[in-house]
Amino acid sequence: MIKKRVLLGMSGGIDSSLAAILLIEQGYDVVGLTMKMWDNIIKDPHHKSDGSHATDSVHEAKAVAEQLNIKHFTENIVDEFNQTVVCNFIDEYLDGKTPNPCVLCNTKIKWNILLRKADELNCDYIATGHYAQIIKTDSKYIIKRAKGLKKDQSYFLWGLTQDILKKSLLPLGKYTKDEIRNMAAEKGFVKLAQKKESQDICFIPDNDYRKYLKINVPEIAQKVGPGNFISINGEYLGKHEGYPFYTIGQRKGLKIALGEPMYVLKINAKPNEIVLGKRGELYKKELRVKNYHLINDIPTNTEIEVTTKVRYKSEGVKSTIKIEGSVITVYFQKEVFAITPGQSAVFYKNDMLLGGGIIV
Repeated sequence: MIKKRVLLGMSGGIDSSLAAILLIEQGYDVVGLTMKMWDNIIKDPHHKSDGSHATDSVHEAKAVAEQLNIKHFTENIVDEFNQTVVCNFIDEYLDGKTPNPCVLCNTKIKWNILLRKADELNCDYIATGHYAQIIKTDSKYIIKRAKGLKKDQSYFLWGLTQDILKKSLLPLGKYTKDEIRNMAAEKGFVKLAQKKESQDICFIPDNDYRKYLKINVPEIAQKVGPGNFISINGEYLGKHEGYPFYTIGQRKGLKIALGEPMYVLKINAKPNEIVLGKRGELYKKELRVKNYHLINDIPTNTEIEVTTKVRYKSEGVKSTIKIEGSVITVYFQKEVFAITPGQSAVFYKNDMLLGGGIIV
């Protein structure tokens, strides 16, 4: 019997490495692919991590592939990643929003590259080390949350289409992170089992997005410059460094003393204003999303009860969504803190991912 061939995205970390082991044990012919996505994007000549993490990932993935005796390939997609993910990341901040590059990367880069390369290598399926589950029903494929809800990554996958899902395998979805770590140690991959989690934004190794903007948009000081902190009533409160360096809900780092804790309530890009207020003013019961994608068909002009997550690590809040043309309105049953334009609102029905969109 000829084995089905799977192209697996490999980062050199524990998750994709264990995904390879599980797929081999399930009888698949596994081929590894490591994408070099962000070499030379960081332009700071003094940054010690300039491109090194991406290079390390290739070496580590190759080492695992050799241990498992599977073929391994690399694909340099720096330009594509830069044009699609990094440029959007910068543009969104310059538009006064807070982007979520992982969602865009999964939707527009990773899976598309895997599919393209899978065709070249005559692979039947593609796979990743994401913690989520793909289930086939009578009529379509659905995404369900992972067994380990603390690590569940379905939030980042709301943009995947049926054409992608029917060819995708997610072998880690039935396990918790602790189970994967224990499995790695039992199989002799002790260093992998002890490896720390990767940072939130892969192309910003120190997670300092403000520094990143200053380096990659050298004209930002002239283009934006300092602006005004104002109250919700429009009163002048002080000066800020420039609106791209702030996010909704931010309290620390404002460098302004007003006698009580103040938070960023709103970012007005064109007049370069940051609206400050009290924590209680950040709670809202409604939001709108655009550029949405629904994995499961939901008729327009109808209302449906769901659980909505407005950030990856939130538990989600019971809500009602109403689809009206190009916009979905979300009505929460209780107030939600710091709803942030540019982030994703993601909808669930029990453990099933329905879809999501970009908060406006």
